[in-house]
Amino acid sequence: MHNTELLAATSSMDFHHPLIGKFIERHTFPGASERETAVALYYAVRDDIRYDPYRIDLSIQGLRASTSLQLGYGWCVSKAVLLAACCRAKGLQARLGFADVKNHLSTPRLRDYMRTDVFLWHGYTEILLGDQWVKATPAFNKELCKKANVSPLEFNGVQDSTLQPFDLEGNKYMEYLNERGHYNDLPLGYIQDTFKKHHRQFREMVNWDFDADISMNAHKKLRGVTTET
Repeated sequence: MHNTELLAATSSMDFHHPLIGKFIERHTFPGASERETAVALYYAVRDDIRYDPYRIDLSIQGLRASTSLQLGYGWCVSKAVLLAACCRAKGLQARLGFADVKNHLSTPRLRDYMRTDVFLWHGYTEILLGDQWVKATPAFNKELCKKANVSPLEFNGVQDSTLQPFDLEGNKYMEYLNERGHYNDLPLGYIQDTFKKHHRQFREMVNWDFDADISMNAHKKLRGVTTET
């Protein structure tokens, strides 16, 4: 049975925006099954929208699905919003899931700026396929994963797609600390309050280059130079 709230457009999931319609049309095809459509949309959001945590905008405009398409970049929450919006536009029930994580794909500069290696309100998408809710995490584009020596996260529409516990060398990479549950719409007020309490503001980071920092860190690791601060 369909839950209309899980199919509705919202202030963040503005899937009636023409950019979202064009994006969906470009990456899906007529006659595809629901699972095939979800998988296609996952890879489109994962790889077409570059991951950039240096330019986080915690306003409703900054986290809106159409904004990620306009900018061509986003972070875990905004990319999860975009994937959920695209799924709803195609008649797939979708919602947002959140967790607190450690050892997130990060840089010493970001950890130093935030004064922590714990990332609060990490976002992913949950999609109802058949009678099963499946988690999809489209945060990290494949080019970034290659630079970071981490396998890009795959999604088949059957199994949960959550973040990798180890990098390609077997080093510990990701640890889930706390599940915050799922929401039918973006819980922006909660996220803003938590970030205000625990994280520094991100405005000063807009001129930094996350891809360049990831590449630099990977190069240092190859030379045996620590990247910890």
